[in-house]
Amino acid sequence: MLAAEKIHTLSIARPQADQFRLAALHRYHILDTPACEDFSFLTELATQICGVPYAVISLVDAERVWIKACAGMRMGELPRGDSVCSLAVLGEAITEIPDLSQDFRTARMTLAVEAPFVRMYTGVALTSADGFAIGTLCVMDTKPGRLGEVQRAMLVKLARQVMALIELRANAQTLTATVRELEELATTDELTGLHNRRSLLHRLKFETARAKRFRSPLSAVMIDLDHFKQINDDHGHAVGDQVLANVGRLLRESVRVIDIPGRYGGEELCVILPNTPLEGACKFAETLRAKLEAQLHYAGPRLLPVTASFGVGSFDHMEIADAESLLRQADTALYRAKHAGRNRVECGAP
Repeated sequence: MLAAEKIHTLSIARPQADQFRLAALHRYHILDTPACEDFSFLTELATQICGVPYAVISLVDAERVWIKACAGMRMGELPRGDSVCSLAVLGEAITEIPDLSQDFRTARMTLAVEAPFVRMYTGVALTSADGFAIGTLCVMDTKPGRLGEVQRAMLVKLARQVMALIELRANAQTLTATVRELEELATTDELTGLHNRRSLLHRLKFETARAKRFRSPLSAVMIDLDHFKQINDDHGHAVGDQVLANVGRLLRESVRVIDIPGRYGGEELCVILPNTPLEGACKFAETLRAKLEAQLHYAGPRLLPVTASFGVGSFDHMEIADAESLLRQADTALYRAKHAGRNRVECGAP
C-alpha cells in the first residue's frame, strides 16, 4: 500500500516546438477520417508479431489523441493528458514502459486503472518527412514485460509502413485537390467566376444531347451589358473589370444548382437553363434584369448605373433542337432587345 501511495501522475510537458509538430500532423488531413482496412491490418499484424493482445495507431492532436485503427479492443479518442501515446511524441523514437502501474506518468491513466488494465506498453513514433512525431504505432499487454529485440525491430519496421501509408493517402488527396484546382482553372473565367466560353459550350453540348434524348425543355439567356465600352472609356478598364466581377457575382447568386452561367465573351454573358421552358426562362431573365438595374456600382466616389439587355432562346425540338440554333435564337432576341432601347428582355422568335 505504501508503494501505491507514492504513485501519482503529472501533466505531460509539451516541447516548445509542439506547434510545428501539430502543423506537420494537420498537413496529412488524416484526423477524423473513416476507418480503413489497410491501417487495421497493420495493427493486427503488430499484435501477431509482438505476441500481445492489443495494438493501436494513434495521432496526437493538440488536446486529444485520436485513434485511426486498433486491434484487440474498441478505443475512441482520449484526452491528450490521459493517453500513454502522448509520451511517444516527446522526442524518443521508441517509448517502452514495462508496467504502467509503476510509472508515475501513467499510473492513473484510464488504460491502467480500468479494463482491460493495461500494464506493458511499447510505442514507436510515427515520424513525418520533416522529422516530427505525429503519433504512434503501439502494442500493449495486460501483463508487465518488454518486447524482445527482434519484436522491437519488427515493430519499428511496421511503424515505417504505417507512416508510408499515411504519406501515400496524403499524396493522393493532394493530387486530387491539384487536379480539381487545375480543372477549375481550365473551366472558370478568372474575372467573373463564371464558366469560361470553352466550358460553357462544352456543358451546353451535354445539356442539348440530354434534352434531345429525353425531350425535356432547355433554354439559354444571352446577356449584354449596356454601353460597356463607354464605361471603360469614361472610367477606365479597372472600373469595367469591377463591374463585370460584380455582375458575375450577382449571376452566380441568382442561378439554380443545375444552371450553367458563363462568360460568352467580353461583356457578353450566357446562362444555360436545363429543364426550363421559354416562359420560365423569360421570367428568370426579367428578374435578373431588375436585380442588375437595382445593383449599386461605384466609379470612385460616383454612383455608376449599369443595365443589360437580355435575349432568350428555347428548344422547340423542331427548328430549335441543337446548341447552335438555340444560341442563334437567343442572340437574335438579344439583338432585338438592344435595338428596342436596351435594358429589356426579348424572348424567342419575333
